[in-house]
Amino acid sequence: MISPSLPENEKQRQIAVEQYKLLDTLPEKSYNEITSLVSFITDAPISLITLLDADRNFFKSHYGIPFNQSPRDISFCGHAIMSEDSITIIEDARKDIRFIDNPLVTEQHAVFYAGVPLVNPEGFRLGTLCVFDTKPNTLNEKQIQTLKVLANQVVSLFEQRLVNLKLLKLKEELQLRNENLRKFANVVSHDLKSPLANITSLIDLVETDLKNHLTTESLEYLDYLKSSSNSLRDYIDGLLVFYNNSEVTESNKELINFEDYILHIQNLCLSNNEDVVFDFTKNVGEILVNKSVLSQVLVNLITNAIKYNDKEEIEIAVNFSETQDDYIFEVKDNGPGIPNDKLEVIFDLFSAFGEDRNKNKGTGVGLATVKKLIENLGGKIKVTSIENKGSSFVFNLIK
Repeated sequence: MISPSLPENEKQRQIAVEQYKLLDTLPEKSYNEITSLVSFITDAPISLITLLDADRNFFKSHYGIPFNQSPRDISFCGHAIMSEDSITIIEDARKDIRFIDNPLVTEQHAVFYAGVPLVNPEGFRLGTLCVFDTKPNTLNEKQIQTLKVLANQVVSLFEQRLVNLKLLKLKEELQLRNENLRKFANVVSHDLKSPLANITSLIDLVETDLKNHLTTESLEYLDYLKSSSNSLRDYIDGLLVFYNNSEVTESNKELINFEDYILHIQNLCLSNNEDVVFDFTKNVGEILVNKSVLSQVLVNLITNAIKYNDKEEIEIAVNFSETQDDYIFEVKDNGPGIPNDKLEVIFDLFSAFGEDRNKNKGTGVGLATVKKLIENLGGKIKVTSIENKGSSFVFNLIK
């Protein structure tokens, strides 16, 4: 008996085998169907999908035998991966010097063997798709070609598994990154909001105590400090909301009367000192939605439509329609509109432009949160706009 030698690139080949994480895995239907088909086509009682590990031949699928591995130093497949031929055929191992006294021949009665190397895209020979028989045999050209095609299919399954493993790893990394960002947002919120509140309180005290002693310019500086502190607080609050709304589910749906609900939203969004014409779709009746999500979305869109409106009389409309599968909502305003070059990025986190009616710049968090909430529920949001005439935000929620 002659034990198979090792390839010159054995270390790299072993790494290639291990990257698929198939060693010692349980049988899988997709592989078992291939070995069953190979056995039928070649009329061989035993068919294997093998992976050559450091010191063993692991059988990812084994048809016709009860065990799933054997020592590498007695393996036929060890010789097959060393051959330059596209298929190794041994018609009678009892007459081949490499296999005389081989335990697989003397004890397991392995006489006939045909194996096609499983070669991955990098050229590493991972193992074989092979068949055994207990009597001398051979394969015709059709059987050989079929075996090669099925060997390619096995490699495709390996590669698909590798892609899935990489996607799973990427998903885990993204989940960890998002969790770290959420924790960071909470820490930042806690550590910054308290000092900001102290700064605002101190500014109020200075204004009260020294109001009669400060110049107009000094009072303007204090107002600027207060405005900046409030803007930073809003920015922090927005980040906290954004990262705390990553796991919205469908499970919190409730039945609401649309007209009563919109009147409630109107009261939340409109103050007495604003000249706003507010309209909404009537006679809708009851709808089944995630009320918490819908409230956050509508309040954000409506308050934005008011804050950034440049008209003396503000017009806001909340329109509703439905299809067989979705509720469709539209928040429409008569504001300044959105520049065409901003429409593609308006929902991106930290994408802010323009000033509100009080000359304050936005945080770029609100619309990103709106988009995230809607998409977490399987919906989508889009915006259309005409400069100086207004904007329309349309989104759907799945019924």
